[in-house]
Amino acid sequence: MTDAQPHDLADADTHHRAPGGVHDYTAVVERALAALDLDTKARLLSGQDTWTLPAVPAIGLRSLVMSDGPVGVRGPDWDAEDPSVALPSPTALAATWDPALARRAGHLLAQEARRKGVHVLLAPTVNLHRSPLGGRHFECYAEDPLLTGVIGAGYVRGVQEGGVGTTVKHFVGNDAETDRFTVDNRIAPRPLRELYLAPFEHLVEHARPWGVMTAYNRVNGLTMTEHRALVQGVLRGEWGFDGVNVSDWTAARDTVRALRGGLDVAMPGPRTVYGAPLAEVVRAGEVAELEVDDAVRRVLLLAARTGCLEGVPAAVDPAAVPQGIDGRAVAREIARRACVLLRNEPVDGGRRALPVDPTAVRKVAVIGAAARDARVLGGGSATVFPGTVTSPLEGLRAALPDDVEVAFAAGAEPRTRLPHAREGFTLRARYLAADGHVLAEEPQSDGRVRLMGRFPGGVTRQNLGAVELTGSFTPRHTGGHTFAVSGTGELRLTVGGAVLFDGRCAPGGSDPFEAFLRPVEQRVTAQLTAGGSVAVSLRFVPGGPDLGDGLAGLNFALGHGEPRPDADAEIEEAVRAAAGADVAVVVVATTDEVESEGFDRADLRLPGRQDELVTRVAAANPHTVVVVNSGSPVELPWRTRVPAVLLSWFPGQEAGAALADVLLGAHEPGGRLPTTWPARLADAPVTDVTPAGGQLAYSEGVYIGYRAWQRSATAPAYPFGHGLGYTDWEYESLDTTPDSVRVRVRNAGDRPGREVVQIYLAPTADAAPDAPERPARWLAGFAVVEAGPGESAEAEIPLPDRAFAVWDEEQGGAAEGGGWRRVKGVYRVEAARSVEDRRLAAEVTVG
Repeated sequence: MTDAQPHDLADADTHHRAPGGVHDYTAVVERALAALDLDTKARLLSGQDTWTLPAVPAIGLRSLVMSDGPVGVRGPDWDAEDPSVALPSPTALAATWDPALARRAGHLLAQEARRKGVHVLLAPTVNLHRSPLGGRHFECYAEDPLLTGVIGAGYVRGVQEGGVGTTVKHFVGNDAETDRFTVDNRIAPRPLRELYLAPFEHLVEHARPWGVMTAYNRVNGLTMTEHRALVQGVLRGEWGFDGVNVSDWTAARDTVRALRGGLDVAMPGPRTVYGAPLAEVVRAGEVAELEVDDAVRRVLLLAARTGCLEGVPAAVDPAAVPQGIDGRAVAREIARRACVLLRNEPVDGGRRALPVDPTAVRKVAVIGAAARDARVLGGGSATVFPGTVTSPLEGLRAALPDDVEVAFAAGAEPRTRLPHAREGFTLRARYLAADGHVLAEEPQSDGRVRLMGRFPGGVTRQNLGAVELTGSFTPRHTGGHTFAVSGTGELRLTVGGAVLFDGRCAPGGSDPFEAFLRPVEQRVTAQLTAGGSVAVSLRFVPGGPDLGDGLAGLNFALGHGEPRPDADAEIEEAVRAAAGADVAVVVVATTDEVESEGFDRADLRLPGRQDELVTRVAAANPHTVVVVNSGSPVELPWRTRVPAVLLSWFPGQEAGAALADVLLGAHEPGGRLPTTWPARLADAPVTDVTPAGGQLAYSEGVYIGYRAWQRSATAPAYPFGHGLGYTDWEYESLDTTPDSVRVRVRNAGDRPGREVVQIYLAPTADAAPDAPERPARWLAGFAVVEAGPGESAEAEIPLPDRAFAVWDEEQGGAAEGGGWRRVKGVYRVEAARSVEDRRLAAEVTVG
C-alpha cells in the first residue's frame, strides 16, 4: 500500500521555510534607502529599458532583470539564437493535478533563469478559465480557483527555491483579451472573492511570491494599476503580501494615482509615469516622498532576495539551489503526465484502442500537418524558442521497432499563414542605417526576425533604417513554391534575381500586441527546380508604431510553403494511408492564429478541414486514435466515431517523445481535465467576452466552469476532472471529519497506475436556514496516489475552513466591505474521479 501526500500537506511542508522568510533585510534596506536622493529613488521605480531596472553602484545595487517565463525563460532578448527549454502549456501542468511536479518545473525554470542572467520571472498566470473563448486560456491553469492556486503555488515555490523571483499575474480579472487595455470588468464582491481573487490569496498564503503584476483592465471602475482598495487594502492589508507590485507592460497611466494605488514599478522604460515625472510631483507637493520610500523599500527587498544587493545574503543559499536538472527530461515527464485520455473504447470487440502494442502492428499511419509540425506553444509573450522540438511523427518513428512501417500524410493544414522559412534555407540578417552602412549582422535559424526591447549591438530603434534577410534556398521539390512576407512596413522580396513583392504590409489587429505579432501576410509564387539553389533577399523598412511608450520592437518574416496538391487530394491521400495501416494516429491542432495573447477566440472549431479529415480517416480505419494538440477546449464533433481520443495540450519541446511514451504504453496518460470541455460553444455557460459600452458584466456570479454546468440541462462533452488511464480503480472506503478526509482506493487493473482522488463538498437540505445560494458542489481538495496491480493506496486530504465559507457582503471589516462566513449545516463529502463520476460519499456536520 502507498500513501499519498495531498496538495495542502505539501504546501505546509515548506511554508515556514519559504524563501524570503529566512532573512530579515530591514536594516540593510533602510541603510540603502537612506543613501538615495529623490531622483534616484524615482528612477528605481521605472524600467531603464524593456526588461530591467537600473543599477545603483553607490549602494551595491545591480540591475535587476525580468523575463517572461510561464513555460520557459526567454531572457531579455526575444531571440531564437538564444534557445530556451520549452515546457508544456500551463493548462498541461494543471492537468497533472500535481503541485510537486509544478514545483520541479519551477526548479528547472530557476536554473534556466540563472543561466540567462534573469532575476525575476513574469509568471505564473493564475487568471481563471471564465469562458472557453479566452485567448490566453492556455497560459492559465484551470477554471477552478483551488486547483489554480495549488498548482500555481507549487510553481512559485519551485522558482523561488532556486533563488529567482516570481510575479504572479494578472491581478485581477484579466480573464479575456478583448479590449483588455480599457475594459471595465464589473464583478460583484462575492464572485470576486470566491473565484477571481482566490488563487492570488492562496499563493500569497502558501508560497509567498516576491512579486505580483497588476493587469491592464479595470475592475468596478478603477484600473488595476491604480486600484488602492484591492492592492493596498486586500493584497497587502488583508493578506500581508510584502513583495513588489509591477505593472503589466505599458499599463501604468497616471503618476499620482498609480503611486497612491500601490504600484511600485512601472514597466517598461525608459519613459514611464515614474522616474522624472514622479520626482516632479513630489517636488510639487502632490505626493509625499515617504510614499515613494515605501515603493523603493519593496524594490530593494526584491533585490536583496534575488542577490542583486551586495553585502547581504540572498534569500536562498546558492549551495541549496536545485541544479543540474535535465530540462528535456522534465519537459518530457510533464508532457506525458499531462496527457488526458478522453475516450478509450475496444476495437472490433477486442482490446481497447490504447495503448498500442508495438509488437502487434506492422504499419502505422501518422496523419495531420500537426504530426509533422507540432504546435508546442501558444502565441504571445509566453513564446520561447526551444533549441529542438520532437514532433509526433519523429517521436513515433524513434519509438516503434525498425520493422514497423510508419506512413505519413498531412491530410489537412490547420494554419492559414505559411510557416517561417527554414528547411533548405541559409539566412542572415543585416541591420542597416539610413545611409546603408551595416550596423550589425547575425545568422538566422529561420525566416522570422523578432526583437523586443533589445537590439543587436550597435543597433537602436532610432538609428535603424532597414533590415535585410539574405541568403539562399535549395528546394527539395520542383514546382510552384509559395513565399509569404509580413511585417508592418515596406517589404521587398527577391528570389533568384526576380522581384516577387515590393509593397507595404499592414498591422494585423486592433490590440497593439496582436498588431505587432500578426501583421498582414502577403503571398507570391515562384516556379523552382529541386536541387537548384537560388538567392533570396527580403528587405524590410519598419513603418509601424511601437508597442507602447518605450517598448520598441521589430517583427517581420519570410514564410515558405512547398508545392502541395489541392486540399481534396491531401485528404484522399490520408484516407488511403489510413486504410492500409493497422493503426491510424491523427493529430489535430489549433495554432497561434487561434490561441494567443492579444485577441480572444471567435469559436471552438478546429481550424481548416481537420474535422472532415478525422471523419474520413475513421471511416477508413476502425482503429483510429485522435490526438488533440490544443491549449484549450475545441469542439470534437466526431468523438463518438473513433475509439480513442487523447488530449496532449500544447506539449512543449518533447511533444513527440512524450506522445510515443503514452501511445505505446511505456507510461500511462495520467492527466485529468482542469477545465470543462463543451460539446458545442453554444452549450457553454459563459461565452461573453466582448465589452458593451466599455464594460463587461460578470453577470453569471459564482457560476463559471463546472459550477455552471451543473445547473445546465445540457451535459458537456467531458466534465471537469475527467481522465482515463490504462488501469482500473476501485474506491474502497471514505472516512471524514470536518477537518479532513481519508480515502482508500485499490488498483484493480493489471499494470501500475496513478489516480487523482478528487474531493467535492455538496451542501444538503439540512444546511443552515440562512445559507446563501451555492453551487451544487465544489472542489475542496485532491491528492495524487500511485499503486501497483492489486495494491491499495490511501490519501488523507485536509478540508480547509475556507471550503465551508462564503463571502458575505453584510459582514464588516474587509477593505471593500464584507467578510468570510462559515456556513453551518450538513454537507456531503464526495470522493470522485471527476465532478460527474463520484464514487463514495459521507456526510459531515459543520457547526
